[in-house]
Amino acid sequence: MTNRCQKVAIALGVAALALAGCSSGSTSDSGKIDVGVLVITMFDPENQVWLKNEQLPTTVDVPGAFKPVRCNADKLCVAETGQGKANAATTMMAILNSDKFDFSHAYFLTAGIAGTPPEQGTLGGAALARWVVDFDLGNHLEPAEAPGVPFGYRPVEDYNTDAYQLDTALVDKAFGWAQDVKLADSPEAIAERALYPGQAGRTPQVMKCDTMTGDDFYSGKPLSDTAGYIMNLRTKGAGTYCTTQMEDNATATALKAHGYLNRYLSLRTMSNFDQPYPGQSVVDHLDKTSGGFQVALDNQYTLGKALAEQLLKNPPVNS
Repeated sequence: MTNRCQKVAIALGVAALALAGCSSGSTSDSGKIDVGVLVITMFDPENQVWLKNEQLPTTVDVPGAFKPVRCNADKLCVAETGQGKANAATTMMAILNSDKFDFSHAYFLTAGIAGTPPEQGTLGGAALARWVVDFDLGNHLEPAEAPGVPFGYRPVEDYNTDAYQLDTALVDKAFGWAQDVKLADSPEAIAERALYPGQAGRTPQVMKCDTMTGDDFYSGKPLSDTAGYIMNLRTKGAGTYCTTQMEDNATATALKAHGYLNRYLSLRTMSNFDQPYPGQSVVDHLDKTSGGFQVALDNQYTLGKALAEQLLKNPPVNS
């Protein structure tokens, strides 16, 4: 808080700070907002559940960012990047380069929804990623025209952004914290699960597995299997594909450029399966709102909030 804001607070009371144009966020000695955790959402439904449930009175406009960043005095900030890798990279670089924030001791938490292959996850479930892998980079060939190329995919080269292994100790600690959080379920998710072989009776759980980033929102068993193949190639067999989303490699790239990758967690809750159920067309699958959409939104907030609180109260030893 600046000297001017201190004087305003004394004269008018703390409630008048917003009207006086003052920030109620925690500030560092430099006058910047001291960020303990930056929660990264990607589109309005993900962002709105945080704005609805959290008091985030400080609004920070960042040139080049998709939306303003919202913060509170507890050092929690929430950003919305926009969907896709271009939006995510642009917004994250704008925020990280801004002179309005102090990220010296900050942790970064993607809290969003994702698709999942039905042999791995289930609707409403959550995954903390160990690996973040790019689906798009390389050669994608029509499999029928390239029968000698498995899944029609060639990695070609190392692009420096194709695969990131996140900090193992941080992921493990977050996974331990997550065991104390009960995830919600819903009748809609239960009904949709029952349409998929092997899904009946499953309930939302927290997993440690790996996430695939692609601007192409794909649907279908062959593309799901391709994603699993790419995950295996890019991680040299260490990764297990369990969520698909559109931003996390871009976010990780921006964080790495600023030296923050070891403070990054990618949390994705499972809003839909990455393929139709037997007898459903891929077009209908894409056009129909999944029964897991709302419960995944709720769970990304519930679990994301719990992880953010732990990171604020008990930050791991990471520089």
